[in-house]
Amino acid sequence: MNQNRQLILSACALVLLFNTHLAISSTTDNTEILLNWAEQTYPELFPSHQATQNIEPWLFRHYPVPDIYAGVNQNDNGVYVLGGIWGSNPTFIGNLPDLIGQIANSGGNGNIAACDTTNAPAGIAYSQSGNVISATSNGQCVLLPDLTNTSICQVPQQTTASGISLLSSNTITSSRMEGLTTSIPGLPNPFQTIVDATANIKHCTINAPTEAANMVVNSDLCFDITTPLSVLLADFTLEGIVVTPPVNYFFTGTYASEVVTDCFTTDASTISDAFTGEAWTNQNGSFLKTSN
Repeated sequence: MNQNRQLILSACALVLLFNTHLAISSTTDNTEILLNWAEQTYPELFPSHQATQNIEPWLFRHYPVPDIYAGVNQNDNGVYVLGGIWGSNPTFIGNLPDLIGQIANSGGNGNIAACDTTNAPAGIAYSQSGNVISATSNGQCVLLPDLTNTSICQVPQQTTASGISLLSSNTITSSRMEGLTTSIPGLPNPFQTIVDATANIKHCTINAPTEAANMVVNSDLCFDITTPLSVLLADFTLEGIVVTPPVNYFFTGTYASEVVTDCFTTDASTISDAFTGEAWTNQNGSFLKTSN
């Protein structure tokens, strides 16, 4: 009985890992911002959205027409282009941090429309086709060093009230956890069960951007939760739990949104206003404001 109690307490604590926000600025994040901005700003050179590829030390995109490569060398953080008007030799454009600063100062936006990926965990690559966005870690496990949330596709702050309300839901279609198991025969892994259930939540956004309507985000990701898990469970006696690092959580899922009349009449777990910044939490059927 005591073993089961410890398992439940530990599993409930792990839920916190997936309910806070992660803010990491990295070469991968900035490369996504830069290349998305380039596609939006110079469509004559980069006419179609392409997925970012990773072949060490390069993070790059290839545009078949007009056969141009654009990317970042992770060794020197330099931005280079090859092909098209630049010819067959790599041309240095500038340093990635400097270019990101110029984009920010100019008011440019390098995010996927209606999906702010700036604070997404480093190592996630994005691609977009119409209203469908794909997020993948390409079979690698993205390191989560802190007890903070994984913001894969966050609605950007809005400067005007759109009057659009969107109910979004996330559905985990498959998952598995490696490196953390239970030694109690016949007892399912409670951590995986609770994490899956926590991920399948609904959120409603008031004053959402029009581009977010009917948006779909398909994810195929792996998170390395070894470090935050060890910190989170430091005060627990892990009876019946076998930890064999690294602890990785693999999952695929689909995030979808639909237009609703009033967020406060939905079964959403949380509500936020993209214009005012206000937020509410559903507590026993009533929404209580948690921030102004």
